[in-house]
Amino acid sequence: MAKKVVYADEFVDIIGPVCKMLGPVEDKGTIIAGASEPACWGPMITPEVPSGHTVTRPVAVEGAKVGDGIAIKVKKIKVLSKATASGTETGRAGSFVGDPFVAKKCPGCGTVNPKTYQKGIGKDAIRCKKCDTPVSSFDITCGYTMLFDEAGKIGVTVPEKVAESIAKQAYDYAAMPSKALTYPVLVLAMSDMPAGVIARVRPMLGQLGTTPAVNMPCSHNAGDFGVFLIGAPHDYKLKDQAELLQRTDGHMDIDAVREGAIVIAPVKLDGGGVYIGDVHAMQGDGEIAGHTTDITAEVTTEVEIIKNLGIDGPILLPNKEDLPPLARLYTGEELKIAREIAAKQGFDLETEVAPIQVVGSGANLNEAAVNGLERMAKLVDIDLNEVKNRVTITGAVEIGRLPGIVQVTMLAPLKRLEEVGIAHLVRQQYLTR
Repeated sequence: MAKKVVYADEFVDIIGPVCKMLGPVEDKGTIIAGASEPACWGPMITPEVPSGHTVTRPVAVEGAKVGDGIAIKVKKIKVLSKATASGTETGRAGSFVGDPFVAKKCPGCGTVNPKTYQKGIGKDAIRCKKCDTPVSSFDITCGYTMLFDEAGKIGVTVPEKVAESIAKQAYDYAAMPSKALTYPVLVLAMSDMPAGVIARVRPMLGQLGTTPAVNMPCSHNAGDFGVFLIGAPHDYKLKDQAELLQRTDGHMDIDAVREGAIVIAPVKLDGGGVYIGDVHAMQGDGEIAGHTTDITAEVTTEVEIIKNLGIDGPILLPNKEDLPPLARLYTGEELKIAREIAAKQGFDLETEVAPIQVVGSGANLNEAAVNGLERMAKLVDIDLNEVKNRVTITGAVEIGRLPGIVQVTMLAPLKRLEEVGIAHLVRQQYLTR
């Protein structure tokens, strides 16, 4: 029997048909991740986990069928961690097979995805249970530890001694959930950055979406990271591009996916399988360092089925203030000026429009932009070249994450959004408040 509220307190790394779903939750019900674990660097330094991320176990939505869409409304993100750590990295030679995020190999005994334990703190703290060799598929090139104020509004990088003190209490500072699958990255005591760098806390979700129709590490559920699975020399390889098309692009790392935003995700397995994860304290467009400030957070979402939507990847309805300037609704003064131009020349205006944002993904930014434009053209049923013009003068292409996630935004005719069944969400987001 479907529930009004489903609590997702279990974590998984591999998603797809193999992943048993929780629930189901009712259509228009609530999914709460009571404590989503820090889910990027933690999995990266946990060799047992064959993914660069973990996410909450997917939740089925009652009545969601393949070809539908599920609108996921981000109602609340509550930061629970008191500190975080992150940095840039490079793959460590001899410590992985093909992909350092997936097939992590012990350089001592050669075991792939070995069981490990923690011994002390620092870069060699995670060790192979079989041979006691320090295990990491990554070398950190510039890392930092950041401490938050009690209200969770500001983060500040700390010096080495403070990073080491935090590392010794890593589980407490990270607020690690009891069912977490990974080590907290705080145990590494990173402090390469200067102390005292200030950052605003602006929490967002790196992972939010639905389950793909093919089994894959959740970190690779996107068109950029996913390409590394095609023909890969490990157990999670995909055969070809056709299998990669079964992805749902739930791993977006778009900073606008924050409290108040709506993600409309494709349903590629019956039930949809909504999952949440990879909460960041803050992130600039592009996530240029490759990683950012992973935190434990309580996330509350509401879900709504959009029947027969037929989308291939996510639609994003960000908060008004996160829209590109050209995609924001026109003011009364702007419409007055436009009407005067049209009246003098004897033609009508297209005034029934609203912002719409489509996520595109690919092996690089060019491929991601093409993918996003093609998805937009299909959604609004407008010729691709006209879509390019509309995006240029009434929207933008923004970088979500390097190497290949973008947001394609434009003002779209409301009539078409009515036809596909999402106009009510667009109105809620932009026209009624």
